Amino acid sequence: MANAISRRRFLNQGAGIAAAVTFAPTRPQTARRRFLYVATPGIRDYLEYGGHGLLVFDVDDGYRFVRRIPLQGLGPDGKPLNVKGICASAATGRIYVSTTRQLQCLELTTGQFLWERAYEVGCDRMAITPDGSEIYLPSFEGDVWQVVDASDGSVLAVIKTDSGAHNTIVGPNGKEAYLAGLRSPHLTVVDTATRQAVRRVGPFSAAIRPFTVNGTQTRVYANINERLGFEVGDLRSGKVLHQVDVPGHAKGPVKRHGCPSHGIGLTPDERELWVCDAHNQKLHIFDATVEPPAYQTALVLKDEPGWVAFSPDGDRAYPSTGEVIDVSTRAIIAELRDETGTAVQSEKMLEVEFADGRPRRVGDQFGLGRLGAPDGIAP
Repeated sequence: MANAISRRRFLNQGAGIAAAVTFAPTRPQTARRRFLYVATPGIRDYLEYGGHGLLVFDVDDGYRFVRRIPLQGLGPDGKPLNVKGICASAATGRIYVSTTRQLQCLELTTGQFLWERAYEVGCDRMAITPDGSEIYLPSFEGDVWQVVDASDGSVLAVIKTDSGAHNTIVGPNGKEAYLAGLRSPHLTVVDTATRQAVRRVGPFSAAIRPFTVNGTQTRVYANINERLGFEVGDLRSGKVLHQVDVPGHAKGPVKRHGCPSHGIGLTPDERELWVCDAHNQKLHIFDATVEPPAYQTALVLKDEPGWVAFSPDGDRAYPSTGEVIDVSTRAIIAELRDETGTAVQSEKMLEVEFADGRPRRVGDQFGLGRLGAPDGIAP
C-alpha cells in the first residue's frame, strides 16, 4: 500500500511539472509533426499501467514520452475514475476525454484544461462530428445517448434507445451516427441533421461490443458477445450479412470485458481488418478486400488486447497493450513507456498530426475505414 501511495504522489507531482512544459520542437515548426495522445487510466488497474493523465508521445521520435497532461475526472473519493473514451477535432483544436461520470475538454496544442462537465446519467465511449461541433455521448451503460455541444458540454438532445448505451461512432461524412449498447443485438442509426434515430441494423447474434464502419458507410464490422471473430452488417439495408469466426483458435477465459473479441478496426485504406483475441493474446488480420473478409495471419502480443486503432495514414497500429506495430511489415517497432519507464496500456488513444504548429488531422479510437471518405484535414 505504501508503494502505491508513493507512486500516486509521484505521478501527481509529475503531472503538475508536465503541465508547464510546452512541446519542445526537435525539427522546424513548418514540418509535419505527429503525436500520440493516450488517456489513462485506460483500464482499471491504472497504477500499474500509466497512472492518471493524458500522456503524449512523439511519433516521429520513436514514440518518446513528451509530457503528462493532468486530467480532472475524479470520483467522490478523490481518486481518478476509469477513462471511457477519447476524441478530438482538428477543426477546433480540442481533445475530449470521458470518464464514467464526466466529459472534459482540453486544448490540443498546449494541453490547457478548458472545462469539465458531469452528467447525472454518466458517460461512456463517445464520438465527435467531423466539424467538431457536437459530441454523441452515451450514458454509462444506461438508456440514452446525449448529444452535447462540443464548445461547452451543454445538452442539445437526448436519444432514448434502452440498449445499455456504450460505444458510439459518427460516420466520416458526418451525416449519421451509430449507437451500440451492451444489452441489444441491434445497432441504432441516427440522422445527425435531426438527431433522431432513423433505423436499426440487425439483429446480430448477440449484443454488440466494439465495432467499426467503412468510409462510405455501407458496412459495419462488429465484435459480438460470445464470438471469437466478428459479424458484418449492411448499414443501408439493416441486414446482417456474415458471421466470421477466427479459424484454429479456441475461446477461453479473459481478464476483462467478458467476451472473446473486444476490439476491431479497419486499416484506413480498408485493405485489412484487425480483430482482437484476448484469451490467445493475439491480433488476427483479415483480408477486407473480399466479402466476407478472409483470414490471413495472427500477431502475438505481450498481453490481452482489448482494443486496436490506427494512425490516420495507416502506417501504424495501436493495440491497447501499448505495443506499436508497423502495418506493412507487421513488426512491433516500439512500446509505450511513461516518464518513469513504466509500460503504458490503454484502450483510449489517438494520433494527431500537426503542421505549422496547428492540428491538421486527427485519428480516431475506432479504426474507421477511410476509403472514399473525407480526409479529415483541417482547412
